[in-house]
Amino acid sequence: MTQQHFPTNSFTDATQALAYVQLIYQDAVTYLRAGLTAFVDSAQDVAPAARVRACYPMVRFQTLSVTRTKDANKALSYGFVSGAGTFETTLTRPDLFAHYYEQQFKLLLQNHHAVLEVGVSTVPIPVHFSLAEQDHVEGQLSEIRRAQLPDVFDLPDLLVMDDAIANGDVNLQPGDAKPLALFTAPRVDYSLHRLRHYTGTSPHGFQNFALLTNYQFYIDEFVALGKQLMRDPNSQYIGLIEPGNVLTRRADLTDSDEAVLQEAVQHAQGQAPIRLPQMPAYHLVRADRGGISLVNIGVGPSNAKTMTDHIAVLRPYAWIMLGHCAGLRNSQALGDYVLAHGYVREDHVLDEELPLWVPIPPLAEVQIALASAVAEVTQLEGNELKKILRTGTVASTDNRNWELLPFHGERSTPAKRFSQSRAIALDMESATVAANGFRFRVPYGTLLCVSDKPLHGEIKLPGMANHFYRERVCQHLKIGILALEKLRQAGEQLHSRKLRSFNEVAFQ
Repeated sequence: MTQQHFPTNSFTDATQALAYVQLIYQDAVTYLRAGLTAFVDSAQDVAPAARVRACYPMVRFQTLSVTRTKDANKALSYGFVSGAGTFETTLTRPDLFAHYYEQQFKLLLQNHHAVLEVGVSTVPIPVHFSLAEQDHVEGQLSEIRRAQLPDVFDLPDLLVMDDAIANGDVNLQPGDAKPLALFTAPRVDYSLHRLRHYTGTSPHGFQNFALLTNYQFYIDEFVALGKQLMRDPNSQYIGLIEPGNVLTRRADLTDSDEAVLQEAVQHAQGQAPIRLPQMPAYHLVRADRGGISLVNIGVGPSNAKTMTDHIAVLRPYAWIMLGHCAGLRNSQALGDYVLAHGYVREDHVLDEELPLWVPIPPLAEVQIALASAVAEVTQLEGNELKKILRTGTVASTDNRNWELLPFHGERSTPAKRFSQSRAIALDMESATVAANGFRFRVPYGTLLCVSDKPLHGEIKLPGMANHFYRERVCQHLKIGILALEKLRQAGEQLHSRKLRSFNEVAFQ
């Protein structure tokens, strides 16, 4: 099979530009798959054929003026370039990102007097990233043939898939185009593959709003609630997806709803895995992809960074951490809620990417949604609400057994730092989730539930913990879901300008 030639074309219509991206990408992956099939089918003692290479589509945008058009949507914090010049990015998986790409194209054309240029980039598509989700080719290759793979195909190259753009570390040379998006196509493809591996579900199943938790109890409640919603023909959610792409449909689906669900599970017959993946994901699907995904990230800041690193490429509208914490104030009781408005970052996993001197601000839209959701679910207000909900600083540590460090009063470490910071709660994941939201321009929030008070002699014990979980987990989860539903209703107002730098990429 031969690869087609695609010249770089100019577009003033976003839909036509997207169609050309889809055409280029589909031809490229078809060419790579055909080449790989021929490579697998050929005899082992046959010398490798000529190199098989295909490159990602790219979009380029050039403007001579920073001035935006009179029709510009100035209510948004994205969708426009930061100044005159040439901007460019590579694109991948237009089947998954079609709506997103078209939206970004429309905003650029609306905000500037310019055209979109779409063509073939010089960045090769690694052959692994050309495979369909159910393909596992390397298992069919002998050791000799696997060793020959790099001689014929391009393999993933970490040098072109780092987070330099998001971190503000791009080193442009004279004449280089400026970045148009936070992530390059190889970086996106890498995360899509990691998401399948870690969560046991297709990236297509992920929704625009995410809850992250560190306890299986929340998963159990989410699944039970999801299956209850599936029995309601009036539910706004049309399906529940579990690891292995196991699908539960809502009653009385339309044909269009069924098509959405089939795409979300990639038309694969779901089967529950023998063992749960490392960070299993569960998705309450809406027809507009505005549903809710819940991921059990497990314990620790490393897991929190890993999962948010990969979810970020899907450009979610918001993510919220729902977890347990140690209450640091004597006035708190087990089961009280903590709404974080600041973070002490002793988790360390993002120290290289996001220096500690960078503040992680609270986002008003998320804070209001969480606070109002607590009031609505608990049916409390005024002073009664304040008794169970406290807003303050949350400290996150990478030392799960911090309380076993030598303790000599408030002058010791870490107790002194917690006191000086005015922290009211301590956990291991929240600061990482919030900091990565800030880094990747994803609106974030944290609502924790006090499960122990180690500074005051109330440590976790089995009987106490079981009672706590029964009393609070279901309510806590309902609060998180309601908060995200409120954020969805807020629409475009959600994407805060606090997350955008003065020299920002145009894509959301």
